[in-house]
Amino acid sequence: MSNFGQFHLDFYQSNYTIEDQEEDCNSYDSDKNLCDSRKSQTEKRPAGGAFVPPDMLPSPQSYTGQILQPAYSPGTTQLGYTDGFDEEPPLLEELGINFEHIWQKTLTVLNPLKPADGSIMNETDLTGPMVFCLALGATLLMAGKVHFGYVYGMSAIGCLAMHALLNLMSTTGVSHGCVASVLGYCLLPMVILSSSAVVFSLQGIPGTVLALFIIGWCSLSASKIFTSALAMEGQQLLIAYPCALLYGLFALLTVF
Repeated sequence: MSNFGQFHLDFYQSNYTIEDQEEDCNSYDSDKNLCDSRKSQTEKRPAGGAFVPPDMLPSPQSYTGQILQPAYSPGTTQLGYTDGFDEEPPLLEELGINFEHIWQKTLTVLNPLKPADGSIMNETDLTGPMVFCLALGATLLMAGKVHFGYVYGMSAIGCLAMHALLNLMSTTGVSHGCVASVLGYCLLPMVILSSSAVVFSLQGIPGTVLALFIIGWCSLSASKIFTSALAMEGQQLLIAYPCALLYGLFALLTVF
């Protein structure tokens, strides 16, 4: 029994005092504070790994927005996607289709005595010529004549021939698109002739007179536009002659 009591005293006897316990607690608290400070600095450090001083870190802000609706900050600028669509030009303008200029060119062709605007006539506009070529082929088809290939073939050959001739006669030169645009717009009187062929036959004296009148109308309008666009004053008759030969071929298709 005495041995058990001595063992009990020896087991609980130690050099550990209350002062040592307080020092351990103090050292544990200091280590914990140091660990917390390092952890907070690590969380505040940016993703790139560069160290940022605490005074340069942005102050935390509370989120005041709603779900799926981010809060708006007055200091930030929004991307200008909505403004970009408003500033874009219309689709027809990007494609080069201007109905006002098409209407002015059409009126210029319908009135051979009206002076032509050289700035507008010098544009490469093929919308009107394509429409008038299709209209000429459609009216010939209504008269029982399938001549779409002839219409487009003679138009292409005539444009190339007139382009070469105008470059020889003018000092400024002219593009293929301008020549095709002017010759195509001046096909409008020929569409009137082909529309008349649907109603009555042109193989006779009245039809021949009407065809000659339409040929003169087309050639006069084309020569007027070329002289105003290329500044070729005094050469209208020289330009009107090859134009009359070209439109005479279309008149032969229409009459016969």
